[in-house]
Amino acid sequence: MAAPTVERVGASRSVTVRPQRRRPRRASEHAAWLAPLLALVTVFFLWPLLNVVRLAFTNSTLLRDQYSYTLKTFGQTLTDPVLPSVLGVTAVFVAASVAGQLALGLLIALIMQRAGARRLRGAALVRSVVLSAWVVPGILIGVIWQIVLNEGPFGLVNSALGAIGMDPVPWLSDTKLAVVSAVTANVWRGTAFTMLLLYAALHTVNRELVDAARVDGASRLRTLWHVTLPQIRPVLLINVILITIATLNTFDMVLALTGGGPAQATEVLALHTYNAVFVNFNLAGGCVLALFLLLASLLLTAFYSRVLPEEQR
Repeated sequence: MAAPTVERVGASRSVTVRPQRRRPRRASEHAAWLAPLLALVTVFFLWPLLNVVRLAFTNSTLLRDQYSYTLKTFGQTLTDPVLPSVLGVTAVFVAASVAGQLALGLLIALIMQRAGARRLRGAALVRSVVLSAWVVPGILIGVIWQIVLNEGPFGLVNSALGAIGMDPVPWLSDTKLAVVSAVTANVWRGTAFTMLLLYAALHTVNRELVDAARVDGASRLRTLWHVTLPQIRPVLLINVILITIATLNTFDMVLALTGGGPAQATEVLALHTYNAVFVNFNLAGGCVLALFLLLASLLLTAFYSRVLPEEQR
């Protein structure tokens, strides 16, 4: 590209102004900028992670200071007869929560987009109500749903059922209904995150393609499935993997809601890990389960990388 020139009035020649070249930064300057970040990552992530890996190869507990290195902890933890049922509950909890959050979040995002397009009043209020569940701590959400679904006189749902002459429902004491209750609370908690991502993604959809599909006679559902969703597919995949990992690591809400009961019917893997360390004082076993959770998260991330189209990465 030709260098810019500046013509002077009455002058017989032009003056060439050459842009100044930036001095390339040396490796030491890059290291100086990255040093604080690397220090924080090392102190708050890498060092604790390395300690978890190290303790997983020991027989350490919270009841004594001494420990020795061994591989028996892996065998004892992974052959625990309770672990298969915990993994089954975790799979149901994660799959149902992800499906519920995705469907409900997409529905609310579509409603919010249509309300914004028509400039309907109350759209901002609805967004605020949905977001309120996302900012509430998980422990508090568990307590809230404990009050809502409790079988006692103060349980809101059973009080409403009793007012219309129906018997109370054992939402938290029945093994199957307890799982449904935990999934419902988690969907209520995580829908806001999905709604935010998809609401932003819907604003990037090419409206000309949507209008063309509508002119060609496509129904709203077919237009959504064949025109809108393919355009926001990368955001959908990112959302699915993020809410899957978040749900996989959820334990605080379940702890406050059901405590893992009844009969360990709602004891997900994250809560099982918590109980191994802070209830059974098995630090080494908890580290093994924590590594198992990390491996599951990495596998899900790898799956996301494989599914995401190459041209849209």
